[in-house]
Amino acid sequence: MITATSDTPRYLTRFTDGRHQGEADTTADKGGGDAGFRPHALLEAALACCVNMNVRIYAENHGIALSGVTTRVALDRSAPGETAFRYEIEVHGKLTPEESERLKRAGNACAVRRTLSKAIRFEPGTVSTGG
Repeated sequence: MITATSDTPRYLTRFTDGRHQGEADTTADKGGGDAGFRPHALLEAALACCVNMNVRIYAENHGIALSGVTTRVALDRSAPGETAFRYEIEVHGKLTPEESERLKRAGNACAVRRTLSKAIRFEPGTVSTGG
């Protein structure tokens, strides 16, 4: 579970899972200080990191001599009623075309991609007042 807490200046938000911390903010043109990741960038980061890790885990488990992976993700919300995650996987190392293809499939199978591919519902809790 992630807990997000308001901070100053203005819209700066700190978030934690109890062990790790991060910061989010909105852009200056929306009244923020641009002091952290935008919330949509965090969605991109979740997918990029999961794809990247999945490729590396697969390579390690299958003895593929991978020297590195670069993953780029962009969120496209330009079509009404639809969201597209566009991503690229760049693998590094002396790989055969078959190994590159296997690594691509491994990246496409990451858990965050599978989660985002399902129907999503939101279950808001109550709003409580704190001291």
